[in-house]
Amino acid sequence: MTQAPQFIDAGTGTRSAHAEQLLEMYRRMRRIRRFEERASELYKATEIPGFLHLSIGQEATAVGACWPLGERDGITSTHRGHGHVLAKGLDTASMMAELMGKEAGTNHGRGGSMHIADPRLGIYGANGIVGAGLPIAAGVATAAKLRAAGDVVVAFFGDGAVAQGMFHEAVNLAAVWDLPVVFLCENNHYSEFSPASEQHRAPLSARAAGYGIGYAHVDGNDVLAVAGMMTDVVERLREGGGPVLVEAETYRWHGHYEGDPERYRTPEEVAAAKERDPLIVARRHLAGAGVDSALVDAVDEEIDKEIEAAVQWARTLPEPAPETLYDFVSAPRTAVPEPAPASASASGEIFRSMDAVRLALEHELRTDPSVFVAGIDVGAGGNVFGLTRGLADAFPGRVRDTPISESAVIGTAVGAAMAGMRPVVEIMYMDFIGVCLDMLLNQAAKLRFMTGGRASLPLVVRTQFGAGRSSGSQHSQSLEALLAHIPGLTVVMPSNPADTYGLLRAAVRDPNPVIFVENRLQYGLKGPRPDADHLIPLGKAKVVREGTDVTLVSWSRMVHDCLAAAETLAGEGVSVEVIDLRTIAPLDRETVLDSLARTNRLVIAHEAVKDFGVGAELSALAVDEGFWHLDAPVTRVAPPPVPAPYAPSLERTWLPSRDTIAATVRRIAAV
Repeated sequence: MTQAPQFIDAGTGTRSAHAEQLLEMYRRMRRIRRFEERASELYKATEIPGFLHLSIGQEATAVGACWPLGERDGITSTHRGHGHVLAKGLDTASMMAELMGKEAGTNHGRGGSMHIADPRLGIYGANGIVGAGLPIAAGVATAAKLRAAGDVVVAFFGDGAVAQGMFHEAVNLAAVWDLPVVFLCENNHYSEFSPASEQHRAPLSARAAGYGIGYAHVDGNDVLAVAGMMTDVVERLREGGGPVLVEAETYRWHGHYEGDPERYRTPEEVAAAKERDPLIVARRHLAGAGVDSALVDAVDEEIDKEIEAAVQWARTLPEPAPETLYDFVSAPRTAVPEPAPASASASGEIFRSMDAVRLALEHELRTDPSVFVAGIDVGAGGNVFGLTRGLADAFPGRVRDTPISESAVIGTAVGAAMAGMRPVVEIMYMDFIGVCLDMLLNQAAKLRFMTGGRASLPLVVRTQFGAGRSSGSQHSQSLEALLAHIPGLTVVMPSNPADTYGLLRAAVRDPNPVIFVENRLQYGLKGPRPDADHLIPLGKAKVVREGTDVTLVSWSRMVHDCLAAAETLAGEGVSVEVIDLRTIAPLDRETVLDSLARTNRLVIAHEAVKDFGVGAELSALAVDEGFWHLDAPVTRVAPPPVPAPYAPSLERTWLPSRDTIAATVRRIAAV
């Protein structure tokens, strides 16, 4: 490891360029210290709402770690991230305004203290979820590796995050993919209220060895030591070295949060830690480098004025206007016209839904270099169903196998999307969404909003489901209602091969996070193959059979049962209009209401359990906005609130059939 740089010119004894660098390091540390001191005061005065977590005492780690980084290099941070983002170059004025919840804040008052980000400066977000920045950093590093521009990423985390599964998944993925990322642990010896000795049995050095990556330890209160060590580490990563785990030992002076009663440590312990104040250590280095103390005092005065000016400016600003509530939830979509029916395709070919998936991915990989595909066994194995077979050979490095680490897979997509890529990642079964829900619920869905639109999230998560083949309760679930309930996510469920192709291509091109749900029982379903440029608009349902007596709404595989039921009922004189939602969220309310206005009756059929489902949302829509059109009760056909059974006899009883659908529509039509 390199030695800390020396700052005395050997020939003249005068202050050298290195001394100027040390003075700048001190300036950056002082900026962090004063910013947080004022934030603490403002919080106590109720001028800063919400939660506030301060890193006072840890300034040397932030400044030293970011010292060798350029603007294109990335960082991810924690809920205690002010120091990291300031050290990376964010301005104090917009940050102070953000903490105060002002419209002119860094993120338009949408993120606050725990969620400050600016990807334009390589700042991919402080994060309120412990450990969540680590998989995101792996994604940013993946983008850097694919671009081969020599960029690196530093993922800050606290010692408490080591207990998170996301830590293991991210570090292991980075090791397997040989990513240019530094996992930097600010070990302040406390996981919230608990001492590190009660949280872990293995040291970080042993963990690094277990992952097969490099390890370095440094005095986190000595900015020279941190900067010197990180300069060496970053240089090796730029030259192609793999990930490194760095442990910087430091200490936070304040509690876990402002207002923390701190019953878990003594005042004497804190006082002893303050003897190693990073600013005092830096002043000693400056004195040793021949820098006059008056010059250092002038820096203090300069920073005091800067921070006070930021406070006074932020105080004058307005909060976000109420009419901006819906801003930044989703990125605007490019209008896509409804295409001609696939049967009108010039090719005249027939293909399967599984072919549609592969061909759509192949088309987007070929036409857009920012697209890459990743997931468990999607590369050499071609996916468990053979859907991506041949793509890894056709697009070397851009179709990537991952470990069985769903949180790392989704986190990688989030980070890579924020860094300008268009990742398409796979979760093998829809049931496994629960394993990585945080990365969808709190990261992919919310980061555009919480960053005030500064983060872009063009990513696709492909997954599949399907009951009816005795796959049991953990491999059969239709969880679209769970996902549709999360603002910021788009949820797509195609019902036929042509729609699968057109919707998947549209999803890859979309600027928002899209969950693309296929039904595995339809992979062999055949239909007309559309032209290569076939696109279907997201958020738009389609009337797939016109009728006058009853509106029947469904999606995915059950659309075909609805069409079969409608055909049966036509022979009985009942005219059924069938709507295929195609996109679950955002919901195409207009198409459903227009149909209801014509038929005056609504039945919804879906494979997910009935209670609290998408059918319930459609029912609420009908009795709210469509109430005056209704001539009969709104009715749902869906499985009861029981986990999907394994035994075929029970599964047949549980899952609705075309006969069940027909019987329900027949009853409603007769009302």
